[in-house]
Amino acid sequence: MSISIKNLTKKYGEQTVLNNISLEIGAGEVVGFLGPNGAGKTTTMRIICGSLSYEIGSVQVCGLEVTDNALKTKALIGYLPEQNPLYSDMYVAEYLTFIAESYGIKNSKNLVEQLIDKVGLRPEFQKKIGQLSKGYRQRVGLAQALIPNPKVLILDEPTTGLDPNQLDEIRTLIREIGADKTVLLSTHIMQEIKAICNRIIIINKGEIVADYPNIDKITLTDKTNLQFEIEFLHKTDKQVLMEITEIQSVNEKSENYFEIIASDDIRSKIFDFAVETNNKILTIKQIERTMEEVFRSLTH
Repeated sequence: MSISIKNLTKKYGEQTVLNNISLEIGAGEVVGFLGPNGAGKTTTMRIICGSLSYEIGSVQVCGLEVTDNALKTKALIGYLPEQNPLYSDMYVAEYLTFIAESYGIKNSKNLVEQLIDKVGLRPEFQKKIGQLSKGYRQRVGLAQALIPNPKVLILDEPTTGLDPNQLDEIRTLIREIGADKTVLLSTHIMQEIKAICNRIIIINKGEIVADYPNIDKITLTDKTNLQFEIEFLHKTDKQVLMEITEIQSVNEKSENYFEIIASDDIRSKIFDFAVETNNKILTIKQIERTMEEVFRSLTH
């Protein structure tokens, strides 16, 4: 596993910021780390990067415990923090060369040139960083994170404050980078997850509340409610329908048409119900919730 976290707890005094969280991210995954502000996203990422200590639990990067192998694990990680710290008075190539040398990379000119092209900085590379738009400064930050050729790339809110054109360019760039690296992307913006990631982990109040391995097939967990629309051929008694154990509420739209909220998939029980009551089903449909609705259900 590229990232393995087991039973991680982090406290600041009496405040618990992370409460016994566990997750694993394999090589080549592009994972969206989703949660409201203050949920624990940045704290988790800083711990993985080795810039924040932890006392309870285990955090491993490529099989190495972070606390015991700080230098080795940092060398495996490229990190772009939310507040991108750059030297505004340095030229782009000058800055990237400086960062490469700080990693001990000698003769870094070719590497810097390659990264300038890779992240799309060529039109602006002769400017000082302070003269760049925020979109191009984010590109500089991505290039910096890629200098050590990391196996794991951690991006904390990488598109905050970008205009629509910049958003599209940075999303495309991250998808391309994710083709050969493990990417953990922190955001609270749904569009980022849909546009970039193939897996989503949701954190709320310091706890992992959902982990969807395929965002195209998000299913609701037992912490949410399933919704169904059901139309029978004949008049149906709402109270008798409510006797199905998993049904939590029934909204009677007409004498034979209902909107139902249930704690589990009830379709097979609805078929049994129709047989037992000598009725027939004209329509039974599970209402799919949007990712936004799932998010609100899990983090409200």
